[in-house]
Formats: sequence, C-alpha cells, structure tokens
Amino acid sequence: MIERADINAVLQQMREVKMQAQQGASSEINRPAAIRPVVDEQSGESFADLFKGAIDGIHDAQSQAKTMATSYEQGVDGVDLHQVMISMEKASVSFQALTQVRNKMVSAYEDVMNMSI
Repeated sequence: MIERADINAVLQQMREVKMQAQQGASSEINRPAAIRPVVDEQSGESFADLFKGAIDGIHDAQSQAKTMATSYEQGVDGVDLHQVMISMEKASVSFQALTQVRNKMVSAYEDVMNMSI
C-alpha cells in the first residue's frame, strides 16, 4: 500500500481559521503565523515531492513504451507485440490517473478560493 501525505494538519488549520472567522472577535482575521507544508511524518516526504515522483514515473513509463514500440517496429528480437501493448496501456492509464488527480486538485483549490470567510 502506498503511503500518502497526512492531511490532518491542513484540515486542522482550516478548522481553526473557520472558527476564528465565525467568532468575529476582531475586525481582522487572525491567520496562522506560518502555513506549514504538508509533510508525511513517517517518511518526511512532502506532497510536492510525491507529486513530482508520480510525474517522473509516468514520464519514465511513457518513454519505455515509446522505446519498446520503436524497437518492435524495427524488428528487434525479444520485443513482442503484447509487451508493447501492455507498456503503452500502462503509460496511458498512468497519465489518465495523473490527469484526474490534477483535476481534483484544481477543483479543491477553486473550492477553497470561493469559500467565504
């Protein structure tokens, strides 16, 4: 199972800001002193590092699929059509998954930006 970044810290910060806004104790919104990056406490890896790793992995899968397809077209021994098709499908599925993650991130960002404080 893949370890994911812990989002509890971000959710807690959002709850604190919401509570401060609801209390309305002052005319200025009290913001956290520093917004910490989301970091997985077990591995020390940030979400940006995880996302970059995913992008690099997809790039590698696409490069491997392209290399295998070229090798098959050139008639290199040991490269079968089913291997080429499997590697191309893996690259395609990986790219589609990354696109969906990106779309969800953009949607979440837009939701946060449209929140009223």
